[in-house]
Amino acid sequence: MKKLFNLANIGFLLLLLLEIIPSRRNDTGPFFLLVLVVSIQVLYLLILAVSGDDDKRTAAGDITAIIYALIFSWELFTTKLDILDQMLFPAPGIIVSLFITDLPVLLKGFADSMELLLAGYLLALAFAIPLALVIGWRKRLYNAVNPLTKVLGPIPPIVYIPYAIGLLPTFMISSIFIIFVGAFWPIFINTLNGVFNIEKRIIDSAKALNVSEKTMLFEIILPGALPAIISGSTIGLVLAFILLTAAEMIGATSGLGWYVKYFSDFADYSRVIVGIIFIGMVVTAITYVFNKIEVYLLRWRN
Repeated sequence: MKKLFNLANIGFLLLLLLEIIPSRRNDTGPFFLLVLVVSIQVLYLLILAVSGDDDKRTAAGDITAIIYALIFSWELFTTKLDILDQMLFPAPGIIVSLFITDLPVLLKGFADSMELLLAGYLLALAFAIPLALVIGWRKRLYNAVNPLTKVLGPIPPIVYIPYAIGLLPTFMISSIFIIFVGAFWPIFINTLNGVFNIEKRIIDSAKALNVSEKTMLFEIILPGALPAIISGSTIGLVLAFILLTAAEMIGATSGLGWYVKYFSDFADYSRVIVGIIFIGMVVTAITYVFNKIEVYLLRWRN
């Protein structure tokens, strides 16, 4: 009985009761809101049924309760009380309805954005990691390059956008370049410091065994620097996505950033909110996958 009266289930019941209250707005989307709320509740109950980890079940309940609280407040102050501006704060049911209607456009934008993101980000990984491994392994090179990273690294990559668009032949190449620059520095700097800070006794032990340079780099230094590489790659991924969205808002004809900018120009704030929510979902999904990869690659630490 105690498990039934948790915050998530109470929030679900409160949302259902809220729909009984007469609306002050001409609400065209109560059905879609109910579909959303019921879908969230079904997903939550499914997690409870499948997961045997009490911590995960508690976290799922807390997250669900927070989502319900946000939806409840949104519905109350828009549809029911009509306190917030109708243009800037459309009812949540309308957002769900538009989300379903525009899903094909959003998915196409997602595909276009991921094409640019992956190209720029993978290029950054391919250049930054090997370069940092070689430089970080040689003290003289490290001492020469490290001061430069302190000057060039902090420059916000977004300042390069006008030059990239003006100098490079296509918007696609410009976007890939901006994403590459944004992701390169955190990956490079973290890898560089990770290599340089590997415990000296590990390096000395490998040297005592007279291992080859290739073995030293890829079997000693690379695993030792892997936590720093993963950390830098995570920061680089977040920066890459921010820069991607910013670049799309300036010169793109498709993509998630373009979707938000296009409809904001027409003051269609309902679709702007749809785009923001979808971008948040994409970032959450990418971060989740990246965290799983991190756990797998660093499983030896446990």
